[in-house]
Amino acid sequence: MVATLLFLPLAIVSCQKEEKKTVATETKTTTDSIKTIKTKEKIDYTHFNIFSLSIISSAEKDADMDIFISVSDVYKGEQPIPADIMKNQKQMTYEERQHFELDAPGRKKLLDGIYLTEKDSLYIYEYGTNKLQRMPVSQLKAVAYLSPYSDDEDLDPNSYMMGFQVATHQKTTDYDRYNNAIAYFGNKNPFVENKMKAVKWQKAGTAISKKYFSQSTFTQGKTYQAQYENMTYYLQDYLEEGNTVERRLVIINDHNEKIAEKTFSLAGSDGGEFLPLYGIDADEANIFQWTGYLFKGKPPVIFGFLAQSFGCPSISFLDKNEKDFPINCDNRH
Repeated sequence: MVATLLFLPLAIVSCQKEEKKTVATETKTTTDSIKTIKTKEKIDYTHFNIFSLSIISSAEKDADMDIFISVSDVYKGEQPIPADIMKNQKQMTYEERQHFELDAPGRKKLLDGIYLTEKDSLYIYEYGTNKLQRMPVSQLKAVAYLSPYSDDEDLDPNSYMMGFQVATHQKTTDYDRYNNAIAYFGNKNPFVENKMKAVKWQKAGTAISKKYFSQSTFTQGKTYQAQYENMTYYLQDYLEEGNTVERRLVIINDHNEKIAEKTFSLAGSDGGEFLPLYGIDADEANIFQWTGYLFKGKPPVIFGFLAQSFGCPSISFLDKNEKDFPINCDNRH
């Protein structure tokens, strides 16, 4: 039985880690007219780290799914994989080696290595349907899953993804429940509820392209537009040899002021590609771009433009003073 690992959009955890570099983007803001959602509760964003949610299942048709968050990318500490697993791996079945719960000492090492305690909680926010769920860390299993990129004949502790099991034996028909969801480990809920929206694009005229987008060494392609509250989003394709290699986004407020701009590029992405645009070449079953107020005390976000083959994507803020949140996705290509 061969395990299959699929990555869901995002999960967020408050652990310490140096930021990874992903595809370069730029954000520029010409005015301070982008607002934030003010709340009485203040969230410490100093050590926010973002993760993808993973689905793990066998390759068999209609097989059950496990939902798992790997924290290996940010783990700092002594190896939590039990020594007897490595010692006795040749006598274990593939199923026994592929997935196991960490013992008590291993669980403590994992928590300590990502600066969590049993008193913290996991907040899962399904922003597509505006559903929030809280799960105490003390009720989550600390587990290890064999990476699908590992050599099954020569395993070592680094062959495993370490993290927390969110759910098990989920039906494949419930896959969409875990799409468009993010999670955070900590002692406070950081999410703004009911303020995210799918970005539905439509074609814009050539006058928009001339008005808001500068010339480039690339050839200008199609132009699109979308709306969020009092802001209009314009997106411009740039082509090289007929292929889209760059997309530039500008945000215009209801006073016709350019309040932000951002560039999404395939340069240096090593096999990356642009995701389909909802309303143009994707339907409601394949929505990738989302925008809105997602984090308490923060400006709006936008994400879902790029799919990386190597490396991981990011959440971007519509504010030049806010750094992107890189997503730790445990990508081991």
